[in-house]
Amino acid sequence: MTRARAGKPPPQASLGRLEAAFAGQTAPQSANDARPDPLEAHVRIVEALLFAGARALKAADLKEILGPDVDVAGVLMRLKSLYAGRGVELVETGAGWRFQTASDLKHLFAQTRAQPKRLPKAAMETLAVIAYHQPVTRSEIEDIRGVSLAKGTLDLLLELNWVRPRGRRRSPGRPLTYGTSEQFLSHFGLISLDALPGKDDLKAAGLVDSRLAKDFDAPRPSEALGADEDPLQGDSASAGFYMEFIDDEGSD
Repeated sequence: MTRARAGKPPPQASLGRLEAAFAGQTAPQSANDARPDPLEAHVRIVEALLFAGARALKAADLKEILGPDVDVAGVLMRLKSLYAGRGVELVETGAGWRFQTASDLKHLFAQTRAQPKRLPKAAMETLAVIAYHQPVTRSEIEDIRGVSLAKGTLDLLLELNWVRPRGRRRSPGRPLTYGTSEQFLSHFGLISLDALPGKDDLKAAGLVDSRLAKDFDAPRPSEALGADEDPLQGDSASAGFYMEFIDDEGSD
């Protein structure tokens, strides 16, 4: 019978202690621990889509990608909370959801950002008339402003993609009507036309003359086609259609 040397445990004892040590450090994971969180997985997907995409995405677009059973609103709220207080933030505009620079950091880009050309007063007035009275025809714009449209005013708004054709009135001459676009909402940071400032907002900003009648009110624009309008056929934003209706309506 072989006797183990004093002070040195038998090989079997050493192996047993080693196995016990590893058993205490590497407890097996349960099936629930190993399963990824579906919400976090969807958050990562939406984050990637919004970062890599060239345009804002609507909730409906994301639902089509993620599937009908995914809580897109919950995913967006989770992603928005993750970016709260960071250098970029998740915001919703009329064009959809997008990442943009945090509002308190805009001053950092004041010197490097190109200064856009100021829109002429006539174009701003025309844009305001279209925004609040849409769908509106060219002659109606002139009646509201009290002056004829200057040459190229509508052309400029169309080129900026802030205004788009809406449809044709079912009246003699079938005049073309105009309304604002999603690009208009996105540029001015509006979720929808309902977010346009009302009478009280305009007064608070000093944009309403105190001499106006007390019953003055800011009209609420309509996003739907009126009963007296025919929708336009095809893509109204295409260059071919743009040239067609410019030729029909004139460029004054």
